[in-house]
Amino acid sequence: MEHTSTPAVSPASVGIRYGLFVGIIASILSFLQMSFIQDPETPFRWLSTVVSIVGIWLAHKQFKQVNAGFMSYGQGLGIGTILSVVAGLISSVFGYLYVSFIDPAYMNRVMELQRAKMEARGMDDAQIEQGMAMAEKFSSGPIVILFGLILVVIIGFVISLIVSAFTKHTRPEFE
Repeated sequence: MEHTSTPAVSPASVGIRYGLFVGIIASILSFLQMSFIQDPETPFRWLSTVVSIVGIWLAHKQFKQVNAGFMSYGQGLGIGTILSVVAGLISSVFGYLYVSFIDPAYMNRVMELQRAKMEARGMDDAQIEQGMAMAEKFSSGPIVILFGLILVVIIGFVISLIVSAFTKHTRPEFE
């Protein structure tokens, strides 16, 4: 008689739950950065990545706790990817709402800062204008949500690939 056991909890439910946590924490960190830190390229921006790594690790730990200590690599990758989609959606929508309604002048400040950095690097006016036009296309309107979501999902997928390699604990075949 073949014995197949189903997980006590699904990878999707764990990914969604922890994705909500990570998305809310990432949104709070984004709010703090956009409100109080002038330069968006500060090392503070990497704190959200650390939160994602910890969130994925905790989600894997939770999944294994309720599944007799077992989690396959694929389940871990699925949990991390779902977590990243949920967190990315929350943080991208928050970013859009922030730059559209809470502080509409934020993007202008960031663009001027980028222009100053380009000038400091010695770029000519044509290159600067081309770069600024491209940046403006991708930083206005709902497209911010789309590109924010894509970026977070790609980064989350890569993090999940790595973290899952360390946290997996495959059920033995002959159990």
